[in-house]
Amino acid sequence: MLDSIPDSTAGPRDRVLAAALELFAHRGYFSTSVPDIVRASGVSTGSVYHHFGDKEGIARTLYDSVIERMEQALEAIRERHPDTASRCRSMIELLFDIAEHDPDLMSFMLHARHREFLPAITPVCSSRPFQLMRGVVAEGMRRGEVRRMDETVAAVSVFGGALRLIQMRLDGALDRPLNDFLDDTWDCAWRAIASDAA
Repeated sequence: MLDSIPDSTAGPRDRVLAAALELFAHRGYFSTSVPDIVRASGVSTGSVYHHFGDKEGIARTLYDSVIERMEQALEAIRERHPDTASRCRSMIELLFDIAEHDPDLMSFMLHARHREFLPAITPVCSSRPFQLMRGVVAEGMRRGEVRRMDETVAAVSVFGGALRLIQMRLDGALDRPLNDFLDDTWDCAWRAIASDAA
């Protein structure tokens, strides 16, 4: 699982990021002010501006941190598992675990309209972690483990259902933990793309 953003025993920079993550996830970027972040983090206004420059700087740092940590976790899965099926299943399990144990982080990743306040960033669905997930599926296709089809369609077929369940869990529409749905989610996802040889 991803390491969580540090708690209040951490340094000022990390406390600001933790507070901003919670506020952005619950209130949204535009409804959160720098004074809100200052109050929630217990860090001085001067320290916030020293470390980040402004609210956009906080959001950019938070986004980059989450993307980097997600990419590292997915890359570790890719390296640890030899075949496409175990890689993809482990990636879905990771996403479910993050949603259960750090819902603010997952909400920030999936629900925030990042390009409204960070217009220069890559859309989340085109970010490095999602490219890596799509790459695992494409590699499986080249190896004959995934049947031939459009690579984007294949990746959406594997991960789209899991991401929708995560959104439902974050929205309160599922009252059971996501891992209760893992086996069925995985079975449906893999049947959608597996080659006859897999």
